[in-house]
Amino acid sequence: MEEFFEDSVNLTDNDRSFLLKLKQSLPLLADITRADVLLYCASRSGNEAVVIADARPRTVPSIYAEPRTGTRVTHTDEPAVVRTVRQGKPTQRFNRVLVHGAPTIQEVFPVTSEGRVIGALSVEIGLLEFERQRKKSLVYRRAVAQVRSMALRGQLDGAANISPLGEHDGPFVVDSSGRIQYISSIAENLYRKLGYSHSLLRSNIADLATDESVFFKAMESGGCVEQLVQEGAFTWVKKAIPLVAHNRRDWWRALPGPLTRVGEETDGAIIIIHDLTGERQREQELRIKSAMIKEIHHRVKNNLQTIAALLRLQMRRTSSPEVEDVLRQTINRILSIAVVHEFLAYDEASIVNVREVCQRIVNEVSQTVVDPDKRVRFSLEGGNIYLPAQQATSCALILNELLQNAVKHGFTGQSEGMVEVKLEDNDDQLVMVIADNGRGLNPGFELTRDGSLGLQIVSTLVREDLKGQFALYNGHGVRAQVTFPKAKQKPAGA
Repeated sequence: MEEFFEDSVNLTDNDRSFLLKLKQSLPLLADITRADVLLYCASRSGNEAVVIADARPRTVPSIYAEPRTGTRVTHTDEPAVVRTVRQGKPTQRFNRVLVHGAPTIQEVFPVTSEGRVIGALSVEIGLLEFERQRKKSLVYRRAVAQVRSMALRGQLDGAANISPLGEHDGPFVVDSSGRIQYISSIAENLYRKLGYSHSLLRSNIADLATDESVFFKAMESGGCVEQLVQEGAFTWVKKAIPLVAHNRRDWWRALPGPLTRVGEETDGAIIIIHDLTGERQREQELRIKSAMIKEIHHRVKNNLQTIAALLRLQMRRTSSPEVEDVLRQTINRILSIAVVHEFLAYDEASIVNVREVCQRIVNEVSQTVVDPDKRVRFSLEGGNIYLPAQQATSCALILNELLQNAVKHGFTGQSEGMVEVKLEDNDDQLVMVIADNGRGLNPGFELTRDGSLGLQIVSTLVREDLKGQFALYNGHGVRAQVTFPKAKQKPAGA
């Protein structure tokens, strides 16, 4: 916002502070008026006005497809805005303009500071929504207009601390003595759930058995207040907007029309209730579901490790080197899958950091597969890459097979060597490279004809599970490359 001040006419430091404070009020003002709110300042050219801030309502769809901040308008584009900025006169009549082909009602009010006009506030609402608002109680409409007047005077304190309003929130208006002067059907229905079968209109809020402290806090502080309350089995967020009148007649002069008084009250508050009960229940259900899933992964990991331990016992009993080698490879395959389930057991998300999985598998192979008499070093390069559990499991198995293949066949007749693992995140695809500086492939090697069981497993996983490509390259050792598209991750809770 401040970048637009340099192109604005004669703004003092106080003017800028006032505009910044007004900007903080715009989201709440847009929500409660159910309208798009645009804040303008005159440009130095004198022929234009620029939108220095805007807010789109969360209670109804915005009439604009994109934010308007930074938009410059002339008298031809927005005559009411330019006229108000120049002359300081509000637009009292309703201007019917078209936004994307839809009829729109526009009200423009001067923004003043220290007795000078420094901008204009344009409140724009679709015609259909405007007609809906006109059918609401005059008390509520005047209270909403009072909130707008407070914002223009810089009196809407604490507005930035109020969370967005929702379409299904229940507002009601309370006067300074605590008597309910208006209550929406949504709010009435919420209180009925607590046993209040009769209408609360004209009731005193102090006589209710519910937690209404948000009203008294707002009245005492003069600022907007929000708090979470528990009413029996229901969880509510209550928001209070105090109605601070400029003088005793402001409440009733907030809107054009006859000044029919509905009592003597001039101050009060708008209370808005948001029912969080359903959301909290869904969150609790998701937490329970997540805990169950984590427990399942934990048990699967333990079961896989138990199977590996049993196979290890069997391996120690055999006298056949061939059987021992097969069992060792099988154990490592099982443990590779167990690693993924271990990560899933300690992470609420259904995605896995593949780099961490690869590091665990590299450590496991270096400690259990490498001949102690050989000095084979391992390295892992690449940043954190997150994949769904199914793809992460396939990657773990593939890496395990390729590392074992490199260690078992790559350094025959060599006392030392190097195995490098590289992970490359290319936006929508992942490239995994395993390269060694061993003796390389045999002359005439063909993967489909000469590949071991491990390489056949790799080929199948890459082709069937990952829908990718697998290739082996010879020269200064062997370079295995796996390339596959990353699966699109579903949003949390989907």
